[in-house]
Amino acid sequence: MTQWWKSGTIYQVYPRSFQDSDGDGIGDLKGIEARLDHLVALGMDALWISPIFPSPMRDFGYDVADYCGIDPRFGTLADFDNLLAAAHARGLKLLLDFVPNHSSTDHPWFRESASSRDNPKRDWYIWRDPAADGGPPNNWISDFGGSAWEYDAHTGQYYYHAFLKEQADLNWRNPDVRAAMMDVLRFWFDRGVDGFRIDVLWHMVKHADFPDNPANPDYLPTMGEMHAVLQRHSTDQPEVHDIAAQMRTIADGYDGDRVLIGEIYLPVERLMRYYGLAAPEVHLPFNFQLIDAPWHARQLAQLITDYEAALPPGGWPNWVLGNHDRPRIASRVGEAQARIAAMLLLTLRGTPTIYYGDEIGLADVAIPADRVADPRELREPGLGLGRDPVRTPMPWNDSPHAGFSTAEPWLPLNPDWPVRNVAAQNAMLALYRTLLNLRRKHAALAIGGFRMIDAQGDVLAYERTHGDERIVVALNLGTTEQPFAFPVGQVLLSTLSHPAPPGLLRANEGIVLLADG
Repeated sequence: MTQWWKSGTIYQVYPRSFQDSDGDGIGDLKGIEARLDHLVALGMDALWISPIFPSPMRDFGYDVADYCGIDPRFGTLADFDNLLAAAHARGLKLLLDFVPNHSSTDHPWFRESASSRDNPKRDWYIWRDPAADGGPPNNWISDFGGSAWEYDAHTGQYYYHAFLKEQADLNWRNPDVRAAMMDVLRFWFDRGVDGFRIDVLWHMVKHADFPDNPANPDYLPTMGEMHAVLQRHSTDQPEVHDIAAQMRTIADGYDGDRVLIGEIYLPVERLMRYYGLAAPEVHLPFNFQLIDAPWHARQLAQLITDYEAALPPGGWPNWVLGNHDRPRIASRVGEAQARIAAMLLLTLRGTPTIYYGDEIGLADVAIPADRVADPRELREPGLGLGRDPVRTPMPWNDSPHAGFSTAEPWLPLNPDWPVRNVAAQNAMLALYRTLLNLRRKHAALAIGGFRMIDAQGDVLAYERTHGDERIVVALNLGTTEQPFAFPVGQVLLSTLSHPAPPGLLRANEGIVLLADG
């Protein structure tokens, strides 16, 4: 029997922005529960919820102060249990966001660690003496800009933080840290969660000697300061694979096909190692290539071909178009091509993840300067690195505040929310529902084999097969009609109102065809 996470589709919920149930302008767990039927109607199999743990919210939940609780802004553990039960009652799996690389400096572990050099938890975090000149121990740069080291005058040492200074990196070389964090996984698995998305998995271990990172010869200031050096020694160290394998052993010890998904921004050849070297690691190392790829048919064809070829034996592919950190697909390629992107995502071989709002064509939202909340934008303004534009509230209907809340939302709504909302039942939503229904109906699309079809110009084409079933997908990534010779068969879906005449793909058209024989 195929594991659910191979044939299924995952929906990412950013909890602050999905549905507010208590009128404070911030989404919460009861709000998510109230909207589960939307996921069912859409055709989803699982929801992944970005962090909901107690946090001072300096990085909106990615600075965890308690790994085994629920932040009061989102509700209580009882609310979580109710949400989990409601999801399971609807046949939906529920995944949590595990943030193991770093904790909030408000976490009791860090407070103990920072209290003195001889505290038993001192080595739970990464502390180093100053350099000879009194400055940071090396040249490592935070992903949010500036040195990745923060000086603590009380103990006379620096601690390491890959992100904000309020997000101190845990020392995963310490076996006590490792044991404590594995217990966190068990806590939530015991509660019934179906898996985890593991935040910045490739960051979790650092070079034991902390040498300087090499300078990036291609660095431009517009890239963000973090790119001034290559993260050769601060990320993707060999020891991380043993940790991922231990997490996998824990997951595999539970019934119900629990799944681990790793957030890993690495070139494909290094990404593939996270399927497992000496032992199985994460089930799905996130494949982010469609987020950064040039939107051209020939480049995408090569990218897909190379990714498929790189997969290790037994490795299952996965695809995403966007997430809570990166620009939305509708802003990157325009609404017409966002329909093509939806068809691509939901017909490629592998597990797709949909980011909330993409199913109605939500685009990045311009955030006025006085409403900016994201620390990334506040630290390096003007570079376009801020994440607020992709985290705006879900518009549900045309009532005040778009049905998201009875109060002013924490971030502005999309300006076209009166017409672009779930209740409006727009063409994009209909397309997603139809595509997801086709995945359920046709095994070739859900778990079938994959073969690229030779095509020219702006056409990207491939076939999916399972048993005697053969489905051909052809996508026109251009703005002019393109020739394409379909086999004889039944057109299951066009991204336009009706398919083009035989032998043609119209501008911005994608077609799914069930071939005869």
